[in-house]
Amino acid sequence: MTLNIDSPESAPALPRIAYFPVSFFSMIMGLSGFTLAWKAAAGIFSSGTDIWIVFAYATSIAMIFVSIFYAIKIWHYPHAVLEEIHHPVRINFFPSFSISLLLLSVVWQQETIVSTYLWMVGTALQIAFTLYVMSSWIHHTHYTLSHANPSWFIPVVGNIIVPITGSQLGYIELSWFCFSIGIVFWLVLLTIIMYRLFFHEPLPARMTPMLFILLAPPSVGFISYTSMVGELDAFARIIYYIALFLSLLLAMNIFRFIKVPFFISSWAYSFPVAALTVATIKMAHLTSSLFFQTISVALLCMLTGLLLWLVTRTVKAIFAAEFCRPE
Repeated sequence: MTLNIDSPESAPALPRIAYFPVSFFSMIMGLSGFTLAWKAAAGIFSSGTDIWIVFAYATSIAMIFVSIFYAIKIWHYPHAVLEEIHHPVRINFFPSFSISLLLLSVVWQQETIVSTYLWMVGTALQIAFTLYVMSSWIHHTHYTLSHANPSWFIPVVGNIIVPITGSQLGYIELSWFCFSIGIVFWLVLLTIIMYRLFFHEPLPARMTPMLFILLAPPSVGFISYTSMVGELDAFARIIYYIALFLSLLLAMNIFRFIKVPFFISSWAYSFPVAALTVATIKMAHLTSSLFFQTISVALLCMLTGLLLWLVTRTVKAIFAAEFCRPE
């Protein structure tokens, strides 16, 4: 079964907004993660760290624009939205909207009212998306193992983000509820996806950047777990070091990623690297280790360079009308 939702025979001459992909919200995830990395760095560096506020406003504005564009698509071209919902890969990116809200609730955590509303809406939508997508998997009629890829983590493992703000707002049991969903099904999906990667054909070039999503669950899991328990225990160390190992595994294959052309899916590099950066900064804070402080600086520099490349390449692609085209 082809992964394209459009075919030459069925694709009418529609305005480009009809092809505006829901995966654009993954860009907001990356920008939010980048902002949070610089915000977390304020705890280590003594100067220049207020720049995260600029990034916070820029990310929020980007979220508003992307949401408006997709709302226009929903209003005028609901059939195109339904095609994305029924697509075996693109359905996984709908929770990137709720995850973006959850991440923005962390970004604006010092603004309690704003953060609370963002968290409440994001949490409700995330749980709803999880139930819908998992029901789709269970009662599937069109999924095959070839469709399995790291984007499958997004609908379920996104729940791990809930406790970061939820635990600070006092919603302890709901935070543990969402964390439990995310961490258990991360292990289930990790087994399925690794089996697919080991024993079936390689991912298409367009999906190759999604391999970096493997970093996100243990990295975010470490941040969420330590936010709830308030200390560095054995389980926290385990999930952090899994993230660190996966980063080394991906680094060993860096030249494979360099050869991949730019796609909108290239934004899949950003949030996982940002999550690992924040997790390492938190590890440095909890251990007071110079080793982790050094890694934090290196990751932050790498993340900043990565975001500059992604933003520059995205702007260039927008002006070249490379996005929002029928496939």
